[in-house]
Amino acid sequence: MVTGRNEQLGRRIRLGMVGGGQDAFIGGVHRIAARVDDRFELVAGALSSTPERARASAEALGIARSYDDFQTMAREEAARNDGIEAVSIVTPNHVHRAAAEAFLKAGIHVICDKPLTSTLEDAKALHAAAQASDALFVLTHNYTGYPMVRQAREMVASGAVGTIRVVQVEYPQDWLTEHQDFKQAEWRTDPTRSGAGGSTGDIGTHAYNLACYVTGLRATELAADLDAFVDGRRVDDNGHVLLRFGGGAKGMLWCSQVAPGNENALRLRVYGERGGLNWAQEDPNYLWHTPLGEPKRLLTRNGAGATEANSRLSRIPPGHPEGYLEGFANIYSEAAEVILAARDGTASPDAVHFPDIEDGLDGVRFVDACVRSSNQNAAWVAMRD
Repeated sequence: MVTGRNEQLGRRIRLGMVGGGQDAFIGGVHRIAARVDDRFELVAGALSSTPERARASAEALGIARSYDDFQTMAREEAARNDGIEAVSIVTPNHVHRAAAEAFLKAGIHVICDKPLTSTLEDAKALHAAAQASDALFVLTHNYTGYPMVRQAREMVASGAVGTIRVVQVEYPQDWLTEHQDFKQAEWRTDPTRSGAGGSTGDIGTHAYNLACYVTGLRATELAADLDAFVDGRRVDDNGHVLLRFGGGAKGMLWCSQVAPGNENALRLRVYGERGGLNWAQEDPNYLWHTPLGEPKRLLTRNGAGATEANSRLSRIPPGHPEGYLEGFANIYSEAAEVILAARDGTASPDAVHFPDIEDGLDGVRFVDACVRSSNQNAAWVAMRD
């Protein structure tokens, strides 16, 4: 269970939201995540680029203060004695930079959906703004909030698999195998809003982040072969990527949104000189560990052999499934711990390990490198600084 969760009940953080209005899937996910551990109270929002829809959404959700745009929201909330302390940004990718910068400059903590931005130029600018601000920046790569992912990270750091040699990660889906005209598909396949990467930006960044988060490695160069298999599609819907990590480890990443039979089949395998780890998001409460020369072992969420990081993020006894929403909630609760520590003038908890602005910038570097490599016939390219 997240450190101090029970003790913090009642000390809610005033939260705002940009985007996430009517018919927005990810906005609802973030609102649920913020409520799970009773750490946030949603009091303000600029929920849509259309003022009428923003007001209607705020009224439907019972949000006290509705704004027509995020610039006004940041300015006016920062001036209030009871203004928001943190904001969730759940817009399409191309809005992330401007919205996040407005709140960072106002001294308001930012919790931003991934990827960080739609372009590397914007990512670098937002990174600079975050570095210049005293406010916290959290990136919601929610899979890092799964207890068994935290255990895998802890095991790698403790040397359970030895020096890492091979990292295999994949994230296939099938929901864009044909043209789709609903809201979520429409903006994700528009490069002016999603960025130059399609599947690479939407789910490839999740896969890359998960591999780096668990192993502690970062890619130095890659070779990518990207395709848009659906006729007329302007961004990739499938990508095969070879990775070279610092320290000599090699990796392979596959992301696809045109793989029939796959829903959200994110999977990570890590192999070192002393053993291997295997985790699958669609069966998230289990982690397979195979020490070299020994039978493989099944480790479970909050069960026998659970590490501190596993148990700390588990809410219920083993055998009861936890997953997607709880992963988001764990990131929100860890963000709350850091925000409350800042409010109280105390040190942030050492156990907190949510993705931050550095992870966000590295994710956009990954997309940029994939596009550059694929445009050069899958040539090896360096990750840009």
